[in-house]
Amino acid sequence: MKDILPSASPLFLREEEVRRGIELLHFGHVAMMDSIEGVLADLGLGQAHHRALYFIGRQDDQTVGAILLLLGITKQSLGRVLQDLIDRALIETRPGIRDRRQKLLRLTEAGRAIEADLFARLRERMAAAYAQAGQGPVTSFWRVLEGLLDPDQLRRLMALQIRR
Repeated sequence: MKDILPSASPLFLREEEVRRGIELLHFGHVAMMDSIEGVLADLGLGQAHHRALYFIGRQDDQTVGAILLLLGITKQSLGRVLQDLIDRALIETRPGIRDRRQKLLRLTEAGRAIEADLFARLRERMAAAYAQAGQGPVTSFWRVLEGLLDPDQLRRLMALQIRR
């Protein structure tokens, strides 16, 4: 299955090669999300809930503002998701240390268990793809994806990885 698609042409900036990359990103994302869709559906959750659980789980006591920046969504959209996760006792909030008006977010034990299960399913899928490609191509894949980010997004991503 490794060589179903041809290698990149030396003319990799041509329209056909760029379209192939866009299509692979799309279908790769769909395949990853399909691996957790059943679990989310059984829990009555959607992909927005998963993204919130994932990024809140990356570091305890993140602010709502930090999660908004990471997810790139509106406060209203995040508010609906957060309230649903709070109502389900999957996340909890507490006031900020310096500013009591700030909401700090963290997963509850139930939230951690769900996020860990979802991550295990995604990890299995991603690890299989990484193993098939090898270290060099994985690093190159990361560089391509990093190249898609604007500088602010890349800084937020790097900060998230350093804090962990």
